[in-house]
Amino acid sequence: MKIENLLSEVGGFGKYQFGIMALLVIPRITLPFNFLLNNFIATIPSHHCDISSLDVDGILGNLSQEERLIVSIPAQEDGTPASCHMFSHPQFHLLTNSSSSSEPSVVKCQNGWEYDNNTIKSVLATEFGLVCDRKSLNRATTTIFFVGVMVGAGFFGWLSDRYGRKRMLMVAYLISISFGVASACSTSFIMFAIMRFFTGMGLTGISIITIVLCIEWTDIEHRTIAAVTISIDWSISTMILPGIAYLIKDWRPLVITVTAPLILAVITWRWLPESARWLIANGRLEEAHFYLTKCASTNKRQHNLRDIKPETLANVIIAEDSGDRKYSYLDLVRSSKMRKLALLTGATWFGVASTYYGISLNISGFGLNLYFTQFIYGAIEMPAKLLAYLCLDKVGRRYSQVGTLIAAGVCIGITVLIPRDLWLPHTIISLLGKGFSEASFTCVMLYTTELYPTVLRQNGLGYSSFVGRVGVSLAPLVSLLDEVWLHLPKVLFCTVAVSSGLLALLLSETHGVRLPETIEDIEKNRKRSVCSQLEYQLGMEPSKQTK
Repeated sequence: MKIENLLSEVGGFGKYQFGIMALLVIPRITLPFNFLLNNFIATIPSHHCDISSLDVDGILGNLSQEERLIVSIPAQEDGTPASCHMFSHPQFHLLTNSSSSSEPSVVKCQNGWEYDNNTIKSVLATEFGLVCDRKSLNRATTTIFFVGVMVGAGFFGWLSDRYGRKRMLMVAYLISISFGVASACSTSFIMFAIMRFFTGMGLTGISIITIVLCIEWTDIEHRTIAAVTISIDWSISTMILPGIAYLIKDWRPLVITVTAPLILAVITWRWLPESARWLIANGRLEEAHFYLTKCASTNKRQHNLRDIKPETLANVIIAEDSGDRKYSYLDLVRSSKMRKLALLTGATWFGVASTYYGISLNISGFGLNLYFTQFIYGAIEMPAKLLAYLCLDKVGRRYSQVGTLIAAGVCIGITVLIPRDLWLPHTIISLLGKGFSEASFTCVMLYTTELYPTVLRQNGLGYSSFVGRVGVSLAPLVSLLDEVWLHLPKVLFCTVAVSSGLLALLLSETHGVRLPETIEDIEKNRKRSVCSQLEYQLGMEPSKQTK
């Protein structure tokens, strides 16, 4: 008997699995809260120079606020006050439209800035002066956070394959809480950037461990629905985030609020099971039998486990070195097939992640309210989840991944050709691109989990996520290229999406195939995939050859 058969015996998608998913939703709702947080705390409100230094003798005291700005700050082409410059001396002649004998002297802001606090009370820009010459630091906070996410993907991918899913999930909780709260208490921009880096590290551990834990407790038939269901929490949280940000317009309590659910996650962690697959693959048979017994009991299948003892589980997964060997990222490149798999999944993740966040971190392009735009971005993900489920279940993993990723890239490319004054078609195509990018992300999480063997699953997902986060970290910097050519960022995102989508064609299909348990399973992947898929489609039990 193999692990897939064993899961079917104890219930591969019953009350026990629903309980696991319910517990994992608690920490997962903080992921979009934090990953998209910079859309709100790194926004730059309207501002102009503080002109108090020009009113030394109270000479501006008798003027209205509008008149004070006219004589103190040069006007831009649209008639609004300049954001980063002021006159060196008041220009009273501007009130009477009379001419001056000399060109007024314009200097940079001398005494800070005054901000429009009507819509946002406090953000990073107002707290740390991240405007004008320091404006790019707002985008840098996003990059710094995702560099932390990138590092965390490699860190937790390796350690959770070595020390277990559950144990490292608690470590991820504690890191995220500690540095999340510390970032809200930051007294300088440097401190904030460092704290956000480590917060990103912890959060990516939650992201990759929860999806693997969910999939490893689910049987073949229900892997698709399980992966799509647990990803719905991301879309719902994406819609909730703008509501929270609208009610809490001060960045410090907002950061605390989006971190708070992790406290409940720490409390409920004790009820989460360790992955039975990982325990068996690492020779911890007593623990595996304990969790399998709980699963069978919860799913009313305890009679099916009556004849299975802990020692008989040793034959469920024939792991190299009987669980004594410790795997690392080096095992991803030791054989030709593993190298090919690592290269292709890395390229696919780079395209998926850079495309998704290239769209998600640019929510000012619709000309709509900031909060409403974020809500729309979240709402469009719900039908995208349905699309992903239908494609994964009917078309298969490979063509679903390829199709959604290329479609997202094509939509981005089409927006380059649509004039900006054609607001409605531009908005519709942009939303379609966002939907396809979300469907692509849903596909890649499940697909990658199924491609890698149990002994290297977290390493493989961690590595792939690491490469993807490189793309995410570059996305805000690529967006800065709009100063070179307005459409250059979109052209680059389109090119990356289409190219990585075509590379995904080289990956093997995993729909209806049992999860690989060892590296040896990957080496004989072609034969296993063909046989298992035929048997799955015919409704047969896996044959001895595919076991």
